[in-house]
Amino acid sequence: MRGGRPWSDRRRRTLLALTLGIVACGLGAIGLPAEYGVTSGLLALLCVFLLVAALVVFIVVPGPGTLGRLLGSVPLAGAALVVAVLLLLSTPADLRWLWWSAAGLAAAWTAAAAWQARRRDF
Repeated sequence: MRGGRPWSDRRRRTLLALTLGIVACGLGAIGLPAEYGVTSGLLALLCVFLLVAALVVFIVVPGPGTLGRLLGSVPLAGAALVVAVLLLLSTPADLRWLWWSAAGLAAAWTAAAAWQARRRDF
């Protein structure tokens, strides 16, 4: 990396593991029969999504303490709360317990992140 610290071994291993997952599942999608190939292809797409998300997080949040910064991010916590509430409102009754739990956890996360941000300001 130009002008900054090189990425840690943990970040490099994460990106390498996701890349290997893309290759392995992609080959499985080509070589495995019917339903196994489709499942393997979907897992390859999931690895692609996670690789892109990891790259974005690693570029936006440089250095150590990435998890702490993300947990203290009020906009990220608020977005998670909005998504959880929307899923709660659009889910059939048999899965509502799951999204009530997710919404409760997201609300607690949002409150904790807002409290920490306010505490840092003073």
